[in-house]
Amino acid sequence: MIEISFPGGLRVDAEAFGTTISTDQPARAGGDGSAPAPFLLFLASIGTCAGIYVLSFCRQRGIPTDDIRIRQSMAANPVTGALEHVGLDIQVPPSFPMKYHAALVKAANSCAVKKALENPPSFQTSVNVAGQAQAAK
Repeated sequence: MIEISFPGGLRVDAEAFGTTISTDQPARAGGDGSAPAPFLLFLASIGTCAGIYVLSFCRQRGIPTDDIRIRQSMAANPVTGALEHVGLDIQVPPSFPMKYHAALVKAANSCAVKKALENPPSFQTSVNVAGQAQAAK
């Protein structure tokens, strides 16, 4: 379970398995800019998830990752602002074995965040009064 709390201002924290993930709004939106905004954190989770798969792929083969980068691009619908496209460009040094290029893409595409977006879960939101039994639905 993940528990969400409101520590002040426009900050919203998530406590998950002993780790606190903090979010805030940028100053231009009335926040303090003390942490990433939730949507930025969501976008970063796509690239960092792909990154952990790239890292694991390279480690299993003894390939150094010092000069590997993933450049993530996003495109939004100009009318609605909804996210329409995410691009991940894996930048490798000239010394990276060409025979692993396709496998590296496959590894990055194994990302659990990407898979969750491709097959989105259903959502249910409810309100419960703390300390009272939940009413039957």
